[in-house]
Amino acid sequence: MATIEKQKKSPTKNELVSGADILIQSLVNLGVETIFAYPGGASMPLHQSLTRFSDKLRTILPRHEQGGGFAAQGIARSTGKVGVCMATSGPGATNLVTAIADAKLDSIPLIAITGQVPTRAIGTDAFQETPIVEVCRGITKHHYLVTDVNDVARVMKEAFLIATTGRPGPVLVDVPKNVQLDSCVPDYDADLILPGYSFESPKARPEQIRQMAAAIKLAKRPIIYAGGGIVLAEASEELRTLVKKTGIPITTTVMGLGVYPATDDLSLDMLGMHGSVYANYAVDEADLLIALGVRFDDRVTGKVEEFCKHGKIIHVDIDASELNKNKAAHIPVCSDVKHALVELNKIVEAPEDISDWVEQCRNWKKEEPFRFDTKFPGILQQWAIQKLWEETRELDPIITVGVGQHQMWAAQFFKFDKPRRWLSSSGLGTMGFGLPAAMGAQAANPGRLVFDIDGDGSFQMNIQELATCFCEKLPVKVLLLNNQHLGMVMQWEDRFMQGNRAHTFLGPIDNPEATGKGDGLGPKERYPDFVQIAKGYGCGAAYVKEKSDFEAALAEMIAYDGPYVLDVEVPYQEHVLPMIPGGHTVRDIIKS
Repeated sequence: MATIEKQKKSPTKNELVSGADILIQSLVNLGVETIFAYPGGASMPLHQSLTRFSDKLRTILPRHEQGGGFAAQGIARSTGKVGVCMATSGPGATNLVTAIADAKLDSIPLIAITGQVPTRAIGTDAFQETPIVEVCRGITKHHYLVTDVNDVARVMKEAFLIATTGRPGPVLVDVPKNVQLDSCVPDYDADLILPGYSFESPKARPEQIRQMAAAIKLAKRPIIYAGGGIVLAEASEELRTLVKKTGIPITTTVMGLGVYPATDDLSLDMLGMHGSVYANYAVDEADLLIALGVRFDDRVTGKVEEFCKHGKIIHVDIDASELNKNKAAHIPVCSDVKHALVELNKIVEAPEDISDWVEQCRNWKKEEPFRFDTKFPGILQQWAIQKLWEETRELDPIITVGVGQHQMWAAQFFKFDKPRRWLSSSGLGTMGFGLPAAMGAQAANPGRLVFDIDGDGSFQMNIQELATCFCEKLPVKVLLLNNQHLGMVMQWEDRFMQGNRAHTFLGPIDNPEATGKGDGLGPKERYPDFVQIAKGYGCGAAYVKEKSDFEAALAEMIAYDGPYVLDVEVPYQEHVLPMIPGGHTVRDIIKS
């Protein structure tokens, strides 16, 4: 005990400190409270150091490195702080690659620390060696291979600044084992070495703000199109002020859900491939599109040259490379979107008369709402999600999702009124995201209600993280919409491939209907038995298929003291609608 206490003491001014201790002390200095870390041979010194800092930094052991990467994202997405994950060299590092790529596409501040073989062994095909910096070069905002222990403190400081300034993103720090073991006198205030990098966010010029205000004043059919950049900039209140001052209807991307209350009259919900009919109609007929913190993703635009073809476009984004990249803007503004909105709100005036336009948008909303068959005798996915929203809306839960049909239905039927309540792998579309992201959100938000709305395909990709939830006392609730199929791929098979099943059925392979044309459900027994699996991991669990039992099962899940899986039997034939086929336009929208 005395030895451990001695090791915990802060080093004196000229005391030698190991590279591992310098790195972990840097995390503490930079405000990190939780790290998701999986040990291995090349990262053992770092893990030994973590034990010496356990009173300052919580280490959570995921059951897979990818789970740790997504859990770190759960922290970042739900709080705005940097998420941190760690893995060993070789397969440990490569298991982080998907989470790193996911963070890059969604602009999430993530620090991924990897152990590496000793510097003398680099390039020799040593045991568990991969050139992870080279592997990740195209999917990181920046990356480091630290070869000198004297650089560790500076590199960590730089990594955090890069991850969080400008357009956020992931930074990789690869640390050879000998650097972790080497010692030096650390300088935690060392000068940064980042020639050409600016930590100052770009700001819209006054004349650009005046241009924007003038365009809004003259518009007859304006629409605001808001995205994840609003969340990242913490600019939701400024956006709401703009809507209040101008009376302009607003639609959001999947990344932007919650930046404006979905229950408000001027909300058109999300646009795009599975967005609302009314949002897509409005954008198509708008004479001014005010695009804020978006990147004109193909899932939003469809056939890009036809997107908002007859309207002028204002595009505000912090990343200059996004301006005019996918869609040319008439008023491109490289700026921190919060600054631009603050300045715009000072001078903006409502358009002279858009009452007819607003009424038209309201009529579209009444005529073409998100809908489902309310008379279906069993539990439909949409109905279950809507019920979850109705029962928990006053509890202000955080919702994570996997990827697929359930993700789109959650975006449609769970009405978000605040930012950072919706955590979704949007750009990369990574199955297996939901459970570990919920785990991270729960760790960062103790006492909050955190749900993972998942499909059985996505859920099984990181199901092992139930063990982490149980062991770390993270009471994540999983609403598992189980249709025994890879639902979204199956939907495309039905719509565009004559219903030919090409390995989208998740049941036993001895079912002949599942391997060719047809819609076989497999044997009567549902497979796998998620209730038994969840209980085997120490979690609470139940199975429900009757509408009359659902609300009681939901209440039991919410009240349960610990992680819980509610396995809900839903039909596999249901499709996410509306749908604009990829590369098409709003005129090709499928409604039924």
